[in-house]
Amino acid sequence: MTGPLTGVRVLDLGQYIAGPCAAQVLGDLGAEVLKVESLRGDQARSIGPFGEAMVQAYNRDKRSIALDLRHPEGRRVLHRLLGTADVLVQNFRPASAGQLGIDAETLRRDFPRLICASVTGFGSRGPSRERPGLDIAAQAEYGLMHATGAADGEPQRVGFPVADVTAANALATGVLAALFERERSGRGAHVETSLLEAVISAQAATWGEYVLTGAAPRRRGNGQANAAPAADVLALTDGAIVLSAYTAEKWAALCELVGRPDMVDDPRFADNSARVRNRPEMLAALHNAFAGMTREQAIAALRSAGIVCGAVRSFDEVAADEDVACSNVLVEVTDRRGHRVTSPGLAFTLDGRRRSTSTAAPQAGADTAEVLRELGYPDEAITDLTTRRVVAAPTARPSEERTSR
Repeated sequence: MTGPLTGVRVLDLGQYIAGPCAAQVLGDLGAEVLKVESLRGDQARSIGPFGEAMVQAYNRDKRSIALDLRHPEGRRVLHRLLGTADVLVQNFRPASAGQLGIDAETLRRDFPRLICASVTGFGSRGPSRERPGLDIAAQAEYGLMHATGAADGEPQRVGFPVADVTAANALATGVLAALFERERSGRGAHVETSLLEAVISAQAATWGEYVLTGAAPRRRGNGQANAAPAADVLALTDGAIVLSAYTAEKWAALCELVGRPDMVDDPRFADNSARVRNRPEMLAALHNAFAGMTREQAIAALRSAGIVCGAVRSFDEVAADEDVACSNVLVEVTDRRGHRVTSPGLAFTLDGRRRSTSTAAPQAGADTAEVLRELGYPDEAITDLTTRRVVAAPTARPSEERTSR
């Protein structure tokens, strides 16, 4: 794909989600991404369908070279690769990165134009810098789980790896800024983020409420803590909908729609603060008003009144949605055997353009021999490195059977 990052080479040493996802964003913008894996491959490859989904989601259009970076010759191969690269992405803990010689201080000494992009669990400066960090730990420790779930239930994680993905997009944004700065200064940079910073930053509005009110967020299920109706759920005959109508204008329109204009002046619901205090009574009235309706009927009525609303839908319904189809956010992925599936791509377009077709994630080390030849290694040297387990260079790729949706 040609794109704004065409001509940029990215080395992706990431594992699981945060690192590979950041590199995937850069690849979708046109960069060439080379996935540098251990001889056993990205750790996600070893944990069954859960891990395979990660690999396929965040490693499209990459080539893979498998190196033993604990071996001096493996590090020499990486050093030669770094001489061809613009960006290195990794999510090792700081001490591990230093042991492998891929910490920013070491790399920028040898490659001053290189942009070193790193993501950790808890940052590189505090007492938790060497803790292993996965998405769920960040959700738990930085307020997200505490505020998510039913008021009388246990804390709940957000239903997708929000810390990983948010950190990945923050890292990719930082890399773009560093590439732009390098055009002016000629110097590389160290772009760093963490799951900690991603989760805290993503909760900016909630943090603002905490600062303004002095009250820590608490679990309350659906519905926003300080606005009503806002993100409130109504059960209907075939599922549920969510709606928000907390401004005076929208509340009046909702009351008119449901045939209850008296609620506009009812002291229990007369302003937003009153509706927050009396949310159970407000919701009971709305449930009665929509009783017997289907989601389609309720959504049509609410939209006609200009009320923000949405049907609560399953992935099967999302996959069949016309707006999703028109957005082209799902790209067609062709694996090495020619099978086609869909996968979410970039969440934005440039002048209406976005990658529309893609190649599935490679087998670990699938392109080792090809990349080594590009670096000037003769075939006999590649054979020797493979025999001595410095690199892994599969001779054939396994079938990647998938089903199309």
